Amino acid sequence: MKKTLVAIAFAALVFLPWVLDSRYFFHIATMIAIMIPMALSMNLMMRIGQLSLAQPAFMGIGAYGSALLTMRLGLPPALAILASAVLAAGIASMSGLIFLRIKGVYFVLLTYAFGQIINLVFQEWTSLFGGNSGLYGIPKFSVFGFRLTAVSHYYVLGLIFAMVFYAAMLAIERSDIGAVLQSLTEDEMLSRSLGSDALAWRNAAFTFSAFVAGVSGGLYAFYIGFLSPDPFGFRTSVDLIVINAIGGVNAVLGPLLGAIVVVPLPELLRDARQYQLLIYGLCLVVFLIFIKQGLVSLLPHRRRAA
Repeated sequence: MKKTLVAIAFAALVFLPWVLDSRYFFHIATMIAIMIPMALSMNLMMRIGQLSLAQPAFMGIGAYGSALLTMRLGLPPALAILASAVLAAGIASMSGLIFLRIKGVYFVLLTYAFGQIINLVFQEWTSLFGGNSGLYGIPKFSVFGFRLTAVSHYYVLGLIFAMVFYAAMLAIERSDIGAVLQSLTEDEMLSRSLGSDALAWRNAAFTFSAFVAGVSGGLYAFYIGFLSPDPFGFRTSVDLIVINAIGGVNAVLGPLLGAIVVVPLPELLRDARQYQLLIYGLCLVVFLIFIKQGLVSLLPHRRRAA
Protein backbone atom coordinates (compact mmCIF):
# COMPACT_ATOMS: atom_id res chain seq x y z
CA MET A 1 0.00 0.00 0.00
CA LYS A 2 2.78 2.44 0.93
CA LYS A 3 4.67 1.67 -2.28
CA THR A 4 1.50 2.44 -4.22
CA LEU A 5 1.18 5.80 -2.47
CA VAL A 6 4.81 6.62 -3.33
CA ALA A 7 4.17 5.72 -6.99
CA ILE A 8 1.05 7.91 -7.02
CA ALA A 9 3.06 10.78 -5.53
CA PHE A 10 5.68 10.50 -8.29
CA ALA A 11 2.98 10.34 -10.96
CA ALA A 12 1.40 13.48 -9.50
CA LEU A 13 4.76 15.29 -9.67
CA VAL A 14 5.21 14.26 -13.30
CA PHE A 15 1.82 15.65 -14.32
CA LEU A 16 1.96 18.72 -12.03
CA PRO A 17 3.26 21.09 -14.77
CA TRP A 18 0.19 20.34 -16.91
CA VAL A 19 -2.05 20.97 -13.92
CA LEU A 20 -0.40 24.32 -13.20
CA ASP A 21 -0.27 25.03 -16.96
CA SER A 22 2.49 27.63 -16.71
CA ARG A 23 5.56 28.08 -18.92
CA TYR A 24 7.55 28.95 -15.78
CA PHE A 25 6.73 25.64 -14.07
CA PHE A 26 7.29 23.71 -17.29
CA HIS A 27 10.77 25.27 -17.50
CA ILE A 28 11.66 24.21 -13.95
CA ALA A 29 10.30 20.70 -14.58
CA THR A 30 12.30 20.46 -17.81
CA MET A 31 15.52 21.48 -16.05
CA ILE A 32 14.83 18.82 -13.39
CA ALA A 33 14.39 16.21 -16.14
CA ILE A 34 17.66 17.30 -17.79
CA MET A 35 19.59 17.25 -14.51
CA ILE A 36 18.40 13.80 -13.43
CA PRO A 37 20.70 11.95 -15.90
CA MET A 38 23.56 14.25 -14.82
CA ALA A 39 22.93 13.40 -11.19
CA LEU A 40 22.74 9.70 -12.08
CA SER A 41 26.11 9.93 -13.86
CA MET A 42 27.68 11.47 -10.75
CA ASN A 43 25.98 8.86 -8.59
CA LEU A 44 27.49 6.01 -10.62
CA MET A 45 30.97 7.40 -9.99
CA MET A 46 30.28 7.90 -6.29
CA ARG A 47 29.01 4.34 -6.04
CA ILE A 48 32.41 3.04 -7.19
CA GLY A 49 34.15 5.22 -4.63
CA GLN A 50 35.34 7.94 -7.03
CA LEU A 51 34.13 11.54 -6.88
CA SER A 52 34.36 12.89 -10.42
CA LEU A 53 34.29 16.65 -11.00
CA ALA A 54 34.55 16.08 -14.76
CA GLN A 55 30.82 15.40 -15.31
CA PRO A 56 29.98 19.03 -16.26
CA ALA A 57 32.84 18.95 -18.78
CA PHE A 58 31.34 15.85 -20.41
CA MET A 59 27.97 17.59 -20.40
CA GLY A 60 29.62 20.56 -22.14
CA ILE A 61 31.18 18.29 -24.77
CA GLY A 62 27.77 16.79 -25.43
CA ALA A 63 26.13 20.22 -25.58
CA TYR A 64 28.63 22.01 -27.81
CA GLY A 65 29.16 18.90 -29.94
CA SER A 66 25.43 18.45 -30.57
CA ALA A 67 24.96 22.11 -31.42
CA LEU A 68 27.95 22.33 -33.77
CA LEU A 69 27.23 19.06 -35.55
CA THR A 70 23.72 20.29 -36.29
CA MET A 71 24.67 23.89 -37.17
CA ARG A 72 27.85 23.26 -39.17
CA LEU A 73 27.36 19.78 -40.63
CA GLY A 74 23.59 19.59 -40.78
CA LEU A 75 23.28 16.36 -38.79
CA PRO A 76 19.82 15.52 -37.45
CA PRO A 77 19.60 16.55 -33.77
CA ALA A 78 19.07 12.98 -32.51
CA LEU A 79 22.13 11.74 -34.37
CA ALA A 80 24.13 14.78 -33.23
CA ILE A 81 23.29 14.05 -29.57
CA LEU A 82 24.30 10.40 -29.97
CA ALA A 83 27.57 11.27 -31.76
CA SER A 84 28.50 13.89 -29.16
CA ALA A 85 27.72 11.56 -26.28
CA VAL A 86 29.91 8.90 -27.90
CA LEU A 87 32.67 11.52 -28.23
CA ALA A 88 32.37 12.36 -24.53
CA ALA A 89 32.46 8.65 -23.68
CA GLY A 90 35.54 8.15 -25.88
CA ILE A 91 37.39 11.00 -24.16
CA ALA A 92 36.42 9.56 -20.78
CA SER A 93 37.56 6.09 -21.78
CA MET A 94 41.01 7.33 -22.80
CA SER A 95 41.51 9.69 -19.87
CA GLY A 96 40.09 7.14 -17.44
CA LEU A 97 42.96 4.77 -18.12
CA ILE A 98 45.19 7.42 -16.53
CA PHE A 99 42.89 9.11 -14.01
CA LEU A 100 41.44 5.94 -12.48
CA ARG A 101 44.84 4.61 -11.46
CA ILE A 102 44.66 7.25 -8.74
CA LYS A 103 42.14 7.32 -5.91
CA GLY A 104 40.87 9.71 -3.29
CA VAL A 105 41.56 13.42 -3.30
CA TYR A 106 44.11 13.13 -6.12
CA PHE A 107 41.47 11.72 -8.47
CA VAL A 108 39.15 14.57 -7.48
CA LEU A 109 41.88 17.10 -8.28
CA LEU A 110 42.66 15.43 -11.62
CA THR A 111 39.02 15.51 -12.73
CA TYR A 112 38.71 19.10 -11.49
CA ALA A 113 41.75 20.11 -13.57
CA PHE A 114 40.35 18.24 -16.58
CA GLY A 115 37.03 20.04 -16.25
CA GLN A 116 38.75 23.41 -15.97
CA ILE A 117 40.82 22.71 -19.10
CA ILE A 118 37.73 21.78 -21.10
CA ASN A 119 35.92 24.87 -19.83
CA LEU A 120 38.93 27.04 -20.75
CA VAL A 121 38.83 25.61 -24.29
CA PHE A 122 35.17 26.63 -24.53
CA GLN A 123 36.11 30.15 -23.40
CA GLU A 124 39.21 30.73 -25.50
CA TRP A 125 38.37 29.01 -28.79
CA THR A 126 35.99 31.74 -29.79
CA SER A 127 35.92 30.96 -33.51
CA LEU A 128 34.37 27.55 -32.80
CA PHE A 129 32.63 27.79 -29.43
CA GLY A 130 31.87 31.51 -29.26
CA GLY A 131 33.81 32.03 -26.04
CA ASN A 132 32.11 33.83 -23.16
CA SER A 133 29.89 35.64 -25.65
CA GLY A 134 28.21 32.31 -26.28
CA LEU A 135 27.10 30.15 -29.18
CA TYR A 136 23.89 31.43 -30.75
CA GLY A 137 21.43 30.15 -33.33
CA ILE A 138 21.12 26.54 -32.15
CA PRO A 139 18.10 25.06 -33.95
CA LYS A 140 15.25 23.42 -32.14
CA PHE A 141 15.20 19.64 -31.74
CA SER A 142 13.31 17.79 -34.44
CA VAL A 143 12.59 14.12 -35.03
CA PHE A 144 10.73 12.46 -37.91
CA GLY A 145 9.83 15.89 -39.24
CA PHE A 146 8.27 17.02 -35.95
CA ARG A 147 9.92 20.16 -34.55
CA LEU A 148 9.85 20.68 -30.80
CA THR A 149 9.00 24.30 -30.07
CA ALA A 150 6.94 24.34 -26.86
CA VAL A 151 8.54 23.93 -23.43
CA SER A 152 6.16 21.06 -22.73
CA HIS A 153 7.65 19.16 -25.71
CA TYR A 154 11.12 19.35 -24.16
CA TYR A 155 9.70 18.35 -20.80
CA VAL A 156 8.33 15.15 -22.32
CA LEU A 157 11.62 14.50 -24.14
CA GLY A 158 13.56 15.14 -20.93
CA LEU A 159 11.31 12.74 -19.03
CA ILE A 160 11.93 10.05 -21.62
CA PHE A 161 15.70 10.42 -21.34
CA ALA A 162 15.52 10.59 -17.53
CA MET A 163 13.43 7.44 -17.26
CA VAL A 164 15.57 5.53 -19.78
CA PHE A 165 18.77 6.28 -17.88
CA TYR A 166 17.08 5.68 -14.52
CA ALA A 167 15.99 2.25 -15.75
CA ALA A 168 19.50 1.59 -17.09
CA MET A 169 21.15 2.52 -13.79
CA LEU A 170 18.61 0.45 -11.88
CA ALA A 171 19.34 -2.53 -14.15
CA ILE A 172 23.08 -2.10 -13.56
CA GLU A 173 22.56 -1.92 -9.79
CA ARG A 174 20.55 -5.15 -9.74
CA SER A 175 22.79 -7.06 -12.16
CA ASP A 176 26.08 -8.89 -11.76
CA ILE A 177 27.79 -5.74 -13.02
CA GLY A 178 26.42 -3.83 -10.04
CA ALA A 179 27.67 -6.55 -7.72
CA VAL A 180 31.16 -6.33 -9.23
CA LEU A 181 31.24 -2.53 -8.93
CA GLN A 182 30.07 -2.73 -5.33
CA SER A 183 32.70 -5.34 -4.52
CA LEU A 184 35.41 -3.03 -5.89
CA THR A 185 34.28 -0.36 -3.45
CA GLU A 186 33.89 -2.60 -0.42
CA ASP A 187 36.90 -4.91 -0.82
CA GLU A 188 38.96 -4.34 -3.95
CA MET A 189 41.69 -6.83 -2.99
CA LEU A 190 39.16 -9.64 -2.59
CA SER A 191 37.45 -8.69 -5.86
CA ARG A 192 40.79 -8.75 -7.69
CA SER A 193 41.64 -12.13 -6.18
CA LEU A 194 38.43 -13.46 -7.74
CA GLY A 195 39.55 -12.28 -11.19
CA SER A 196 38.00 -8.81 -11.53
CA ASP A 197 39.99 -6.22 -13.46
CA ALA A 198 39.41 -3.21 -11.20
CA LEU A 199 40.73 -0.60 -13.63
CA ALA A 200 38.70 -1.94 -16.55
CA TRP A 201 35.46 -1.99 -14.54
CA ARG A 202 36.00 1.49 -13.14
CA ASN A 203 36.86 2.80 -16.59
CA ALA A 204 33.68 1.25 -17.98
CA ALA A 205 31.65 3.04 -15.29
CA PHE A 206 33.49 6.31 -16.00
CA THR A 207 32.86 5.93 -19.74
CA PHE A 208 29.16 5.20 -19.33
CA SER A 209 28.74 8.11 -16.90
CA ALA A 210 30.34 10.41 -19.50
CA PHE A 211 27.94 9.10 -22.18
CA VAL A 212 24.95 9.87 -19.93
CA ALA A 213 26.29 13.36 -19.20
CA GLY A 214 26.85 13.94 -22.93
CA VAL A 215 23.27 13.06 -23.78
CA SER A 216 22.04 15.38 -21.04
CA GLY A 217 24.21 18.16 -22.47
CA GLY A 218 22.85 17.64 -25.97
CA LEU A 219 19.26 17.93 -24.77
CA TYR A 220 20.20 21.06 -22.79
CA ALA A 221 21.69 22.68 -25.90
CA PHE A 222 18.61 22.16 -28.06
CA TYR A 223 16.28 23.24 -25.27
CA ILE A 224 18.06 26.45 -24.28
CA GLY A 225 19.18 27.36 -27.82
CA PHE A 226 22.24 29.20 -26.52
CA LEU A 227 25.46 27.94 -24.96
CA SER A 228 28.13 29.59 -22.81
CA PRO A 229 30.89 27.93 -20.74
CA ASP A 230 29.36 28.94 -17.39
CA PRO A 231 26.84 26.05 -16.96
CA PHE A 232 29.65 23.51 -17.45
CA GLY A 233 31.93 24.73 -14.68
CA PHE A 234 32.68 23.85 -11.07
CA ARG A 235 29.36 25.20 -9.79
CA THR A 236 27.50 22.42 -11.59
CA SER A 237 29.75 19.84 -9.91
CA VAL A 238 28.75 21.29 -6.54
CA ASP A 239 25.08 21.08 -7.53
CA LEU A 240 25.48 17.41 -8.49
CA ILE A 241 27.18 16.59 -5.19
CA VAL A 242 24.43 18.37 -3.25
CA ILE A 243 21.73 16.57 -5.25
CA ASN A 244 23.26 13.18 -4.43
CA ALA A 245 23.89 14.02 -0.78
CA ILE A 246 20.33 15.22 -0.24
CA GLY A 247 18.68 12.48 -2.29
CA GLY A 248 20.92 9.63 -1.14
CA VAL A 249 24.03 8.14 -2.71
CA ASN A 250 23.36 4.47 -1.98
CA ALA A 251 20.27 4.10 -4.16
CA VAL A 252 19.51 4.97 -7.78
CA LEU A 253 16.31 6.70 -6.64
CA GLY A 254 18.39 9.13 -4.56
CA PRO A 255 19.60 11.40 -7.41
CA LEU A 256 16.06 11.59 -8.74
CA LEU A 257 14.70 12.77 -5.38
CA GLY A 258 17.63 15.12 -4.92
CA ALA A 259 17.11 16.73 -8.34
CA ILE A 260 13.43 17.34 -7.58
CA VAL A 261 14.42 19.21 -4.40
CA VAL A 262 17.63 21.00 -5.43
CA VAL A 263 17.12 22.06 -9.07
CA PRO A 264 14.18 24.45 -8.31
CA LEU A 265 16.16 26.20 -5.53
CA PRO A 266 17.93 28.78 -7.78
CA GLU A 267 14.53 29.84 -9.14
CA LEU A 268 12.98 29.98 -5.68
CA LEU A 269 15.99 31.92 -4.35
CA ARG A 270 16.30 34.25 -7.34
CA ASP A 271 15.92 37.31 -5.09
CA ALA A 272 18.58 35.99 -2.69
CA ARG A 273 21.12 34.74 -5.19
CA GLN A 274 24.08 35.76 -3.02
CA TYR A 275 22.87 33.39 -0.31
CA GLN A 276 22.43 30.30 -2.50
CA LEU A 277 25.77 28.69 -1.57
CA LEU A 278 25.07 29.40 2.11
CA ILE A 279 21.68 27.70 1.86
CA TYR A 280 23.24 24.76 0.00
CA GLY A 281 25.79 24.46 2.79
CA LEU A 282 23.11 24.53 5.50
CA CYS A 283 21.09 21.88 3.65
CA LEU A 284 24.17 19.67 3.41
CA VAL A 285 24.95 20.08 7.11
CA VAL A 286 21.38 19.22 8.11
CA PHE A 287 21.23 16.15 5.88
CA LEU A 288 24.71 14.88 6.79
CA ILE A 289 23.89 15.15 10.50
CA PHE A 290 20.24 14.13 10.69
CA ILE A 291 19.47 12.24 7.44
CA LYS A 292 22.80 10.66 6.50
CA GLN A 293 21.28 8.27 3.94
CA GLY A 294 19.38 11.07 2.19
CA LEU A 295 15.71 11.46 1.35
CA VAL A 296 15.56 7.96 -0.09
CA SER A 297 16.01 6.54 3.43
CA LEU A 298 12.69 8.14 4.45
CA LEU A 299 10.73 5.99 2.01
CA PRO A 300 8.98 3.07 3.75
CA HIS A 301 10.74 0.13 2.07
CA ARG A 302 14.14 1.85 2.26
CA ARG A 303 13.63 2.59 5.97
CA ARG A 304 12.91 -1.08 6.67
CA ALA A 305 16.03 -2.10 4.73
CA ALA A 306 18.17 0.34 6.73
